Amino acid sequence: MPIEFTHVPGKTADAAIPFFYDFAETATKLGLIEDSGFQKIVVDDSAGLLTNMDLAAQVFGRAASLEVVLTHWAGVVEPTVAARQLASIDRQSGGRLALRMISEPLNDDDAESRPAGHSVIWQRIDEYLVLLKRLWSNDRPFDHEGAFYSIKGGYVPRKGPHGADLTIRMGGQSGTALKVAGRHADVFELAPGSIDDVRLLMERVRSAAGEHGRAGKLRFALPVRIHQGASATGHKAVDLSGPPAQVALSLLAYAGLGIDEFMIIGVDTPREIATAGRETIALLRNSLARREHDVFQPGAYAPRTGLETRAARS
Repeated sequence: MPIEFTHVPGKTADAAIPFFYDFAETATKLGLIEDSGFQKIVVDDSAGLLTNMDLAAQVFGRAASLEVVLTHWAGVVEPTVAARQLASIDRQSGGRLALRMISEPLNDDDAESRPAGHSVIWQRIDEYLVLLKRLWSNDRPFDHEGAFYSIKGGYVPRKGPHGADLTIRMGGQSGTALKVAGRHADVFELAPGSIDDVRLLMERVRSAAGEHGRAGKLRFALPVRIHQGASATGHKAVDLSGPPAQVALSLLAYAGLGIDEFMIIGVDTPREIATAGRETIALLRNSLARREHDVFQPGAYAPRTGLETRAARS
C-alpha cells in the first residue's frame, strides 16, 4: 500500500490561534489539504472530546475524501455513550472515521478508589476498547462488570459502516502500553527518534502484536515536523528542515523501515500546505515509485542504498 500523509493541525505561523478557530477559513484550507495529497487530518482540540466530535462532523461536511483521525481517551464518557456517538459520526462520514486513543490521567473520583498509575491507566484503556468493540458488533444487549466499567443491557442499535473494525490508532513506549496496543491498534503512532530508535520500537510493537496473532495487521505512522520558517509547537515529532528535496530524502530513509504513514506537523498556512504537497510529498512519492520500479530491475536498486545511509545520518 502506498505511503499516506496525515495533516496534524497546529498553530498558524502568523497568529497564535487554533487551526479550527475560524471554520470559514478552515474550509478553504481543508480543500487545499485534500488537493495537496493528504489523506487524513487529526482532530485534537484542547477543549476536549465533545468539541473534537463536533469538529469532526464539520470536517466531513466540508471535505469530500479526508479521513478524520479523532483524538479520544477513556474515562470522559461512558463506553455505551461513546460507542453510539462514534458509530453515528462514522455513519455520517461514510466510513471516514478513525479513533486515536491516547492515555490520560485518571480523574479525581477514580483516584479515590484506586491508586492512579501508569499500568492502571492502560488497563482502563484496554477494558474501554474491549467494550467499544463489543458494542459495535453485538446483535443483542449484554451486561458487563469489570474493574472500571459496569454496563447493564449495553447495546448500540445502529452500527457504523465499519462495525467493530473501526480503525484504532495508539502509541506509547512502555511495555504496558505496547501490550495494550498490540491487542487493539490497527495503526501505531511511533515516538520520535533516530532511524535505529524507530526500528527498535517497531520491532517491539510487532512482537507485542504477535502475541495476539496481529503482527502482520499493524501499520506504522511517524509524526514529522517540517520547518518552513516559524515552527509549530506542542507536538513531539521527528524534526526536519531544509529544502524540500532534502526533507523528502530524509523521509525516504524512514519509509525504508516499513513506515506506512507520515503525520506532518508545522504546515498550517495555505502557502505551507501547498508547498508541502507540491514539493515534499510529490518528491517522496516519486522517489518511492522509482524505488519500487528499481526492485524489479537487476542491479538498479543497489546504488540507492547509499542514499538511505546518508539520509539516516543527516
